[in-house]
Amino acid sequence: MQTLNIPTNIDVFGKQVTSFPNGIGEVFDEIVKKAGGFNRSFYGVCGMFNGSFKYYATAEEKFTGEAAETGYEILVIPKGTYLFATVNNWRNKANTIKDVFETLRQDARADTQSPIIEWYKNNDEMLCMQPCVSQSA
Repeated sequence: MQTLNIPTNIDVFGKQVTSFPNGIGEVFDEIVKKAGGFNRSFYGVCGMFNGSFKYYATAEEKFTGEAAETGYEILVIPKGTYLFATVNNWRNKANTIKDVFETLRQDARADTQSPIIEWYKNNDEMLCMQPCVSQSA
């Protein structure tokens, strides 16, 4: 299983998808439009927040304070080590993403208590990311 180290926290802004899994595309379309197009990284953040399961569609902050200016919720992609798998042509494989995460969660290093991350690097490449329990993955 491959690992990726994110050296610093990534500030993102976005919106909860209240009808998860339905509505993900529509909320991402709204965030992409607000962010000025697909000219930055976008993230899906999924997990337990304040005792409730939530999914957020988010965009990476391009400059300090941008997230606060948008009026959207502000989240942080935590620095650290992540298990990951690359999904190419992700738009046509949406139904298989849950299976990729299930495989990542089976790794002994997986921190299954932390939110999982979908990193949409561009219109074709997406990384499914599962945080590791420790920084020494």
